[in-house]
Amino acid sequence: MSKDGSRWSVESPWVRSLLAGAVAGTCTDISLYPLDTLKTRLQAKEGFFRSGGFRNIYRGIGAVVAGSAPSAALFFVTYDTTKRVLLDYAASTSSDPSSTRSATGELITAPRNVDPKTAAAIHMVAGSFGEIAGCVIRVPVEVVKQRAQANQHPSSFSSLMHIVRSNNGLAFVREMYRGGGITLLRELPFTMIQFPLWEALKAWHVTRMSTPVSSIEDKNGSVSESLRKADTIGAIPSALYGSAAGAVAAGLTTPLDVLKTRLMLSKERVGALHMFSTILKESGPRALFAGIGPRVMWISIGGAIFLGSYQWASNEMESRRSVH
Repeated sequence: MSKDGSRWSVESPWVRSLLAGAVAGTCTDISLYPLDTLKTRLQAKEGFFRSGGFRNIYRGIGAVVAGSAPSAALFFVTYDTTKRVLLDYAASTSSDPSSTRSATGELITAPRNVDPKTAAAIHMVAGSFGEIAGCVIRVPVEVVKQRAQANQHPSSFSSLMHIVRSNNGLAFVREMYRGGGITLLRELPFTMIQFPLWEALKAWHVTRMSTPVSSIEDKNGSVSESLRKADTIGAIPSALYGSAAGAVAAGLTTPLDVLKTRLMLSKERVGALHMFSTILKESGPRALFAGIGPRVMWISIGGAIFLGSYQWASNEMESRRSVH
């Protein structure tokens, strides 16, 4: 990282992913926390109003403030690094030089002779690795946060202290990661739907909006920076595509989200299959889609903020790096 006057430049793509991810996670989680609280209370076994209703909708936000930035940063640095390696490998083995790079220097579109299914698989693999890394921080934050949201404790700090006092050693680790398996079971399919769709929409946008390099070269054979920006996707379209992709993924994975919430709020440790059968037996199949409205709305808006702010931060750091 270097400084030129009042402008900071970030040279490393790895660091740009880390910082942009932290910005994206913090902006998203803090701005949409009330909707997340309502969704959690709708899914709680005790019911919406007994879990707090519309009261104290920022209860438990302390855990989110502490955990959102590092969790999102870990996700994006893993996602971008994996994607960069795999897409660069695909480009290096291709004779087609038509791939397009984003403002951060990463490949947006795979070479034309790479099968679209292969490109989608790359984004699925990168997203999966990113989720596994992010969940190292996200799962403990969710456990502490959701117990405060469901009115089991007055604050996230109180929720954490209860877990600390009630568990020692390995039991503490197991309690902090309660529901970790089902969280991954929810997040991996979600990411494998959202990110390939988001990347495909971005690639479509860039292909549609870009100008062929051969048509914009000047007499010296160079391409002006202003014309090259046609191959850069902005924060607003990235946000819109992120919103659409998030809404689709959220709706399809709501049953997994309900199951994860019930497991984390349970006063006793139970298996995922046992909890699933209990939900069906006591509440019926409709309970698996409890909170789908707030969840789709929350993640649709969150997808716009999360991926839009990430794109903005990435583009801004790349722009400053170019100026420097």
